[in-house]
Amino acid sequence: MGNYKMDNDDNIESVGRRNFLTATTKYGFTTAIVAAGAGTLLSEEAMAVTAQEEKERKSAAKFEMIIGTQSTLGSSRGMAAMQLDFKENIQNMTNGAIYVNLGHSRKFGVGKKLANKVQKGIIQCGQHSISNLAPFCPPVDLINIPYWSADNQSYVSLVTSDTWKKTVDPKMAKAGFKVLWYPSNGARTFSVRRGGEPILKAADLQGVKFRVPGSPMLQQFVRLLGASPTPVAWGETASAMKQGVADACDVTITALWNAKFHDVLGHITLANSVHGGQVYSCNLEWYNSLPSDVREGLDYASDVTARQAYAKMPAAESYAKADMMKSGVKFHKMSADALAEVIEKAGHQRPEYDEFKKKFAGSLDVFEKLREAANTINPRYLIDSI
Repeated sequence: MGNYKMDNDDNIESVGRRNFLTATTKYGFTTAIVAAGAGTLLSEEAMAVTAQEEKERKSAAKFEMIIGTQSTLGSSRGMAAMQLDFKENIQNMTNGAIYVNLGHSRKFGVGKKLANKVQKGIIQCGQHSISNLAPFCPPVDLINIPYWSADNQSYVSLVTSDTWKKTVDPKMAKAGFKVLWYPSNGARTFSVRRGGEPILKAADLQGVKFRVPGSPMLQQFVRLLGASPTPVAWGETASAMKQGVADACDVTITALWNAKFHDVLGHITLANSVHGGQVYSCNLEWYNSLPSDVREGLDYASDVTARQAYAKMPAAESYAKADMMKSGVKFHKMSADALAEVIEKAGHQRPEYDEFKKKFAGSLDVFEKLREAANTINPRYLIDSI
């Protein structure tokens, strides 16, 4: 059928979206994603070649690995989740032993539902928020204690530290998970729906209906600031804010961009309270069933992809911010005094968090060791761009 020709009312984005859907129907989601990443969606011949290559790789592999992903077309520009890079690295670094199939959220769900499918072994791997592991492994909720590991570098330093591996990883293993690597997704924000006023100081949060995920820690944080925590599932957050069920949320810039909150939000304040970290969680039983050389290849691919993602994170955050600004979203930073007041009211030093620290870290001393690890720059260096 040849290359697609654009009509006068078409643009590259609309054509790409239309061709992506066509490729998904004809060749499958994974092939469509690969074609999108290669820039070949405008050529049916190129898509056919891509489909044949994927078919051959899958046929030659000894193991199939389904990665449930919330990826959208073009998402790599504003969110360093690296689905395609990870797929390619796994296939190459296991010498073709593993073929990676990317499964869209429409099939495997998002958030807790996606993590549950990984735990049950319905799929081998999922890319989702680290907070979605809390229902299965409560200690990961330590991440959601405010103002101790919020920026990109602190988060990565923490989750790759020996202290984290000794404290949290064994508990994740008991729950049936192995985290292959931790994408950095930026710090959480104070984001207000259109028509509302920006949150620039603690007083602005009084009485605000603040959307929170299921994390008890984040609900505590919101209460300490005088807002009303409103638990809403991630997939329902946009509609809840449009309808006024929630006035604000604390989602990261890159996640808001990826979920297309451009017309939902009026203001985003860089609160830098809690890191919106992500994970590539893997079913531990499946991982352990792999031959040792294949596991080594998968581990190597995970480490390489993580380093690629950390290098890309500043560019992704900057793109997401610029793109949302074009839609009229206004960005703000709190003054030093205002930020200090928020930290005083609801930061990690508050005694209200001590029970969580003891329960999840084991003791206050262990939590302090984790905090020390978060504040130690390790070889995985990140630039915090925003």
